[in-house]
Amino acid sequence: MFFQIFLHFVSNLSTIAMGFLSVVVRWIPVLKKYMESTHQRKAIFSKRERLPCIAPLVATAEETPQIISARVQGRFPQWLRGYLLRVGPGKFEFGKDKYNHWFDGMALLHQFRMEKGTVTYRSKFLQSDTYKANSVHDRIVISEFGTLALPDPCKNIFERFLSKFELPVITDNTNVNYVQYKGDYYLSTETNFMNKVDIKTLEKTEKVDWRKFIAVNGATAHPHYDPDGTAYNMGNSYGSHGSCYNVIRVPPEKVDLGETIHGAQVICSIASAEGMRPSYYHSFGMTRNYIIFIEQPLKMNLWKVVTSKLWGKAFADGISWEPQYNTRFHVVDKRSGQLLQGMYYSKPFLTFHQINAFEDQGCVVIDLCCQDDGRSLEVYQLQNLRKAGEGLDQVYNSVGRSFPRRFVLPLHVSLNDPEGENLSPLSYSSASAVKQADGKIWCSYENLHPESLEDEGGIEFPQINYGQFSGKKYRFFYGCGFRHLVGDSLIKVDVVNKTLTVWREDGFYPSEPVFVPAPGASEEDGGVILSVVITPKQNENNFLLVLDAKNFEELGRAEVPVQMPYGFHGTFVNI
Repeated sequence: MFFQIFLHFVSNLSTIAMGFLSVVVRWIPVLKKYMESTHQRKAIFSKRERLPCIAPLVATAEETPQIISARVQGRFPQWLRGYLLRVGPGKFEFGKDKYNHWFDGMALLHQFRMEKGTVTYRSKFLQSDTYKANSVHDRIVISEFGTLALPDPCKNIFERFLSKFELPVITDNTNVNYVQYKGDYYLSTETNFMNKVDIKTLEKTEKVDWRKFIAVNGATAHPHYDPDGTAYNMGNSYGSHGSCYNVIRVPPEKVDLGETIHGAQVICSIASAEGMRPSYYHSFGMTRNYIIFIEQPLKMNLWKVVTSKLWGKAFADGISWEPQYNTRFHVVDKRSGQLLQGMYYSKPFLTFHQINAFEDQGCVVIDLCCQDDGRSLEVYQLQNLRKAGEGLDQVYNSVGRSFPRRFVLPLHVSLNDPEGENLSPLSYSSASAVKQADGKIWCSYENLHPESLEDEGGIEFPQINYGQFSGKKYRFFYGCGFRHLVGDSLIKVDVVNKTLTVWREDGFYPSEPVFVPAPGASEEDGGVILSVVITPKQNENNFLLVLDAKNFEELGRAEVPVQMPYGFHGTFVNI
């Protein structure tokens, strides 16, 4: 209010005062940025108390390899015919050895099959080489993200000492997501390995190593797809001169039936700003013509990672949040592989998942779920997730919340463009891109949510109507609200009107929402949302939930009397 009165006052002054006003106007983006940052601090440090214990949601579960029928309440649309496939950690110990981090658990595959209003369920542990080796030895023999495999206790002291100098075996415990290449489905994590699976039986059929096809040390579990099936991904490579972020393209079709990712190419390599301390990233953005990579100040100290076994440390100990560095956006032309010259920067933030990206009026618009505090990885230790009472409250209140933000990157910046002015032409977005004296473009974001999202604990696991609106201007996305350390609600966000619609049931924890379009639907939200909802309550069943995506009202649920841990990602496959 004071600022409005101030502007009204100066608007009636003489020419000298008008000059002063122009200075004030130029400072509006700075003032706005300050007000937004204050607003963010309030959101991040909002407190919650008396959180219920969720330890059963991060405990080892038994697999259910035989198909069982679910008890349907309400209705599942007759047109909904296919598999909901999900994966996540499901086994957290072998013998007396226990994993330390949530990300370490052995991959448990879940399959819900829907047809003519009926639902069945099955689950199986992925028979990875890691799972089989640990099972045979009845202990953890291959290190994971947050757990170092200890030397064989049957060896003598000298042999155990020498084992510290052996190169670590890379895990193939691909527990993050289902991905698709050339019509086949693979389970992926962020190492160089993927496991091809038969989605009908949930059996592993082949292990694939990215390094046999292109010079990368791994790839993300969140590729993007062109309409023709061409897949794009990103993966790091490390060498004596530092590290690079590589854009990968995989062709859409097989030449021979036995192919996997044959024909994969690195189309662009981006040098890490910090050499041997590259950024950690979980996903990236893609429009019709461009790949957008976010180099963020969550750093991997490669020396610490490589020598972690020698010092008795886990890989995770080599990752640190370093907010003294800003975040940078890199834009790559998908067709030519050329890295655009624009230097786009923003204040430090952490993002795991991009929501969508598109092109408009000579700009790339990218929407992300962002946190201002990048220390959340270390919080998801299993000992933290299994706490109760005040200890659990303290853990939750120490975690930064994730909120949807929009950044605008003008593509055609020239030397003649004025400094200190917003170069974004988009009247519908308050996101700005201001050219600095050194030629860099400073990007300030637009919040895509109302304040009420703070009461929902922020949002993560974003999903859209990908088949019709990926890389295009859109209106809706769906995600999980986080009033706990795992999702405790489902949220539909209207990014145009900045409104929320929420589904919640106390004591139940829904997974990442998956949008399935209705046959022939022309509207963006014409379809249903599927989510696996689980509970720590012993007297309640877990269930598959189906919501009308338009009004977010429950259509039905399919209950199964099976324990399920909280998982990561999944996909729907029509049959």
